[in-house]
Amino acid sequence: MQVTLMKGKIHRAHVTEADLHYEGSISIDRNLIEAAGFLINERVDIYNIDTGARFSTYVIEAPAGSGIIGLNGAAARLVMAGDKVIIVAYAGFDADEARKFHPRIVMVDDKNRQIAKTGASSAKAFAEA
Repeated sequence: MQVTLMKGKIHRAHVTEADLHYEGSISIDRNLIEAAGFLINERVDIYNIDTGARFSTYVIEAPAGSGIIGLNGAAARLVMAGDKVIIVAYAGFDADEARKFHPRIVMVDDKNRQIAKTGASSAKAFAEA
Protein backbone atom coordinates (compact mmCIF):
# COMPACT_ATOMS: atom_id res chain seq x y z
CA MET A 1 0.00 0.00 0.00
CA GLN A 2 1.20 3.51 -0.82
CA VAL A 3 0.51 6.55 1.36
CA THR A 4 1.07 10.20 0.54
CA LEU A 5 2.98 12.31 3.05
CA MET A 6 4.25 15.85 3.14
CA LYS A 7 7.81 15.74 1.78
CA GLY A 8 8.75 19.36 2.40
CA LYS A 9 7.23 22.69 3.32
CA ILE A 10 8.11 26.37 3.34
CA HIS A 11 5.95 27.89 6.08
CA ARG A 12 4.56 31.46 6.04
CA ALA A 13 6.60 32.76 3.10
CA HIS A 14 5.74 36.25 1.91
CA VAL A 15 4.75 36.63 -1.74
CA THR A 16 7.12 39.16 -3.29
CA GLU A 17 5.58 39.34 -6.76
CA ALA A 18 2.64 38.19 -8.85
CA ASP A 19 3.06 38.29 -12.64
CA LEU A 20 -0.10 37.41 -14.56
CA HIS A 21 1.66 37.52 -17.93
CA TYR A 22 4.53 35.14 -17.10
CA GLU A 23 4.36 31.42 -17.87
CA GLY A 24 2.61 29.75 -14.93
CA SER A 25 4.65 28.55 -11.96
CA ILE A 26 6.06 29.65 -8.61
CA SER A 27 9.49 31.24 -8.49
CA ILE A 28 11.27 30.31 -5.25
CA ASP A 29 14.63 31.52 -3.95
CA ARG A 30 17.15 28.73 -4.72
CA ASN A 31 18.24 28.58 -1.07
CA LEU A 32 14.67 27.82 0.01
CA ILE A 33 14.21 25.23 -2.76
CA GLU A 34 17.23 23.35 -1.43
CA ALA A 35 16.28 23.76 2.23
CA ALA A 36 12.78 22.34 1.61
CA GLY A 37 14.07 19.54 -0.62
CA PHE A 38 12.02 20.66 -3.63
CA LEU A 39 13.01 19.85 -7.20
CA ILE A 40 12.79 22.18 -10.19
CA ASN A 41 9.48 21.52 -11.99
CA GLU A 42 8.11 19.61 -8.98
CA ARG A 43 4.41 20.04 -8.31
CA VAL A 44 3.67 21.98 -5.14
CA ASP A 45 0.47 23.03 -3.44
CA ILE A 46 0.13 26.65 -2.36
CA TYR A 47 -2.04 27.63 0.60
CA ASN A 48 -2.70 31.37 0.86
CA ILE A 49 -2.97 32.16 4.57
CA ASP A 50 -4.49 35.58 3.92
CA THR A 51 -7.29 34.55 1.52
CA GLY A 52 -7.73 30.82 2.03
CA ALA A 53 -7.04 30.11 -1.65
CA ARG A 54 -5.52 26.68 -2.31
CA PHE A 55 -3.97 25.74 -5.65
CA SER A 56 -1.17 23.77 -7.33
CA THR A 57 1.65 24.78 -9.63
CA TYR A 58 5.28 23.84 -10.25
CA VAL A 59 8.61 25.12 -8.96
CA ILE A 60 11.01 27.30 -10.92
CA GLU A 61 14.24 28.73 -9.56
CA ALA A 62 14.73 32.33 -8.47
CA PRO A 63 18.25 33.54 -7.65
CA ALA A 64 19.77 32.27 -4.39
CA GLY A 65 19.51 34.83 -1.62
CA SER A 66 16.92 36.92 -3.48
CA GLY A 67 14.03 36.09 -1.14
CA ILE A 68 11.75 35.82 -4.16
CA ILE A 69 8.46 34.00 -3.82
CA GLY A 70 6.68 34.87 -7.06
CA LEU A 71 3.44 33.48 -8.40
CA ASN A 72 3.17 33.54 -12.16
CA GLY A 73 0.50 33.05 -14.80
CA ALA A 74 -3.00 32.13 -13.68
CA ALA A 75 -1.78 31.60 -10.09
CA ALA A 76 -1.01 35.33 -9.91
CA ARG A 77 -4.77 35.95 -9.71
CA LEU A 78 -4.88 34.06 -6.39
CA VAL A 79 -2.29 36.10 -4.48
CA MET A 80 -1.08 39.64 -3.95
CA ALA A 81 2.43 40.78 -3.05
CA GLY A 82 2.63 40.63 0.72
CA ASP A 83 0.31 37.65 1.17
CA LYS A 84 1.63 34.88 3.38
CA VAL A 85 1.66 31.40 1.84
CA ILE A 86 2.54 27.85 2.75
CA ILE A 87 4.26 25.89 -0.05
CA VAL A 88 4.06 22.10 0.25
CA ALA A 89 5.36 19.15 -1.77
CA TYR A 90 4.11 15.60 -1.22
CA ALA A 91 5.57 12.19 -2.04
CA GLY A 92 4.34 8.59 -2.06
CA PHE A 93 5.78 6.05 0.37
CA ASP A 94 5.12 2.47 1.28
CA ALA A 95 3.99 1.97 4.87
CA ASP A 96 7.46 1.07 6.22
CA GLU A 97 9.13 4.09 4.55
CA ALA A 98 6.35 6.36 5.80
CA ARG A 99 6.94 5.37 9.44
CA LYS A 100 10.63 6.36 9.18
CA PHE A 101 10.35 9.46 7.01
CA HIS A 102 10.73 13.00 8.39
CA PRO A 103 9.71 15.92 6.14
CA ARG A 104 11.73 19.11 5.82
CA ILE A 105 9.92 22.09 7.30
CA VAL A 106 11.47 25.48 6.59
CA MET A 107 10.38 28.52 8.59
CA VAL A 108 11.11 31.95 7.11
CA ASP A 109 11.09 35.54 8.31
CA ASP A 110 9.27 38.45 6.64
CA LYS A 111 12.05 38.72 4.02
CA ASN A 112 11.85 34.99 3.20
CA ARG A 113 15.15 34.21 4.89
CA GLN A 114 15.34 30.82 6.54
CA ILE A 115 15.13 31.11 10.31
CA ALA A 116 14.55 27.46 11.23
CA LYS A 117 14.46 24.03 9.63
CA THR A 118 13.36 20.65 10.92
CA GLY A 119 13.33 17.19 9.40
CA ALA A 120 15.76 15.33 7.18
CA SER A 121 19.13 17.03 7.09
CA SER A 122 20.68 15.46 4.02
CA ALA A 123 19.84 15.33 0.35
CA LYS A 124 20.31 11.54 0.56
CA ALA A 125 17.25 11.21 2.80
CA PHE A 126 15.10 12.87 0.11
CA ALA A 127 16.73 11.01 -2.77
CA GLU A 128 15.65 7.80 -1.07
CA ALA A 129 12.09 9.07 -0.47
